[in-house]
Amino acid sequence: MKKAILLIFIFALAVPASIQNETRSFNRERTFDVLHYVMRLDFDRKAKSVKGDSTIELTPLNKPLTQVVLDARDLTYEFVGFEGSSEPLDYTVSGKNLAIKLPRAYEPGEKLAFRIRYSAKPKKGIYFVDAIVEKGKVVRAPQVWTQGESEETHHWLPSFDFPDDKATTEQMLTVENGETAIGNGKFLGKKEIEGGRAVYHFRMDVPHSLYLTSFVIGTYVKVSENYKDIPLGYYVYPGQESIVPLAYGKTKDMFAVFEELTGLDYPFNKYDQTMVAAFPWGGMENITATTMADTEIMFARASFGRGLVEDLVAHELAHSWFGNLVTCRNWAELWLNEGFATFMEGAFREKAYGREIYDLKIASDAEEYVSYASAPGTKEHPLFNTSADASNDDSMFTTVTYQKGGSVIHMLREEIGNKAFWKGVNLYLMRNRLKNVETPDLISAMEEASGRDLRWFFDQWVYKKGFPKLRVASTYDRASGKLKLAVAQTQKMSEGVPAVFRLPITVRLITANGPVEKEILIDKRNQEFEFEIGSNPSDVIVDPLNRVPIKIVDVVKAR
Repeated sequence: MKKAILLIFIFALAVPASIQNETRSFNRERTFDVLHYVMRLDFDRKAKSVKGDSTIELTPLNKPLTQVVLDARDLTYEFVGFEGSSEPLDYTVSGKNLAIKLPRAYEPGEKLAFRIRYSAKPKKGIYFVDAIVEKGKVVRAPQVWTQGESEETHHWLPSFDFPDDKATTEQMLTVENGETAIGNGKFLGKKEIEGGRAVYHFRMDVPHSLYLTSFVIGTYVKVSENYKDIPLGYYVYPGQESIVPLAYGKTKDMFAVFEELTGLDYPFNKYDQTMVAAFPWGGMENITATTMADTEIMFARASFGRGLVEDLVAHELAHSWFGNLVTCRNWAELWLNEGFATFMEGAFREKAYGREIYDLKIASDAEEYVSYASAPGTKEHPLFNTSADASNDDSMFTTVTYQKGGSVIHMLREEIGNKAFWKGVNLYLMRNRLKNVETPDLISAMEEASGRDLRWFFDQWVYKKGFPKLRVASTYDRASGKLKLAVAQTQKMSEGVPAVFRLPITVRLITANGPVEKEILIDKRNQEFEFEIGSNPSDVIVDPLNRVPIKIVDVVKAR
């Protein structure tokens, strides 16, 4: 998901003990594994309500179960029982839970399928958007769409609503006359029913975290093309077909670039992009069916906005690898989804337009984060987000998670080199394909690819917060021809912020005989470096290639 444009054993060695404890606290205990959801849904537009008839197939995990507790909030139940049976099961409702009592203990490996019929007026998860009517004419038709991230799906579907469980899904969506439904996975057909209505049927056969399940219902025109054998669908409002090449014209190029860089083909069977109204984010990477705010997509009609829309399209597509195929295990690890997707915006820019454009993107993201973190009153969190709260978007979907996350991925690339970095990316994706991950999984892949110990890097940039502030004072001694650089790290020594950052950095000295570059390692609060260069440099440039873009540097030339 992207904010609006307008604006292990080896693991135990890699992560500090305090962080290991915090990581465990962010994971959720699972007593069962959901295998498959079937969602049969009908809607009352005036009442803004949904009628559901759902099947949840699951199996116990580690020990026998005598009850199954599902996430479900504010649902009214008509029937709770086993699939294929008319006999109801005993159940209780408490807070956000539906607890189903089982007639006996079921062992791990046994499959249970529940049939649950219910209704709801969802406060979250499903959103009803009214039509816009002007002078008796419908300017924009009504819509129904979902938003699952972080944990909104249990407002309309009894489920295990946490990312650390992947299941296949099936959707049967009833729509009004003239409407289209867009769902996840393969479209299995449309069945006409009474009153001109129809039921659209979709099935997603690749297991995925529940928050990636989605649908959109509305009046749309579909513009189609293919990337290799992958169908691409662009769903836009009638009369707005001309927006497709402006907003989505680079989609096939992005597929090719991301496959090349990751060494992994697009992992699913289709890719749809649909615009919706009143969407609070720029876009959401629902599996095979990205949802995007119409306001953001229409921004592509302005030439100055086209590049920003391009970044949005790249970001959401990148989630197909980083987030959908390989998914964060818990919300504290959301940066693994969003940081990589943000970085891949720049990676596409680099392939499409050159390194200079990539560098501008990284610098812009880093500057945005530094400004955010420096603002009075900002409550900053580490990339490993110890303040993550699924009930509060503002605790998770921050500039830290996105812009700092992308900048840190860039710094990792610069630290270990391009070849090792992309080898590590491929290893990370292949090893964890269709799994849930935590930061130690990325550390393991990158250390294996590079042959280096990277604990220090992740400790300071992921598990701690803040950024370095450097004061660099240069003094030239004419008699000896030597330049002395006194470097002080001046960031406040507050809780969670490293007193000392380790910064491998280049210093470029502009001399009468041309530029001279020196590699230094800043790893103390205060330290000095001395170079024999023969003349007083006219300028001292710290980190000219911006290998460490997250920083503030103040260069003082004494004499």
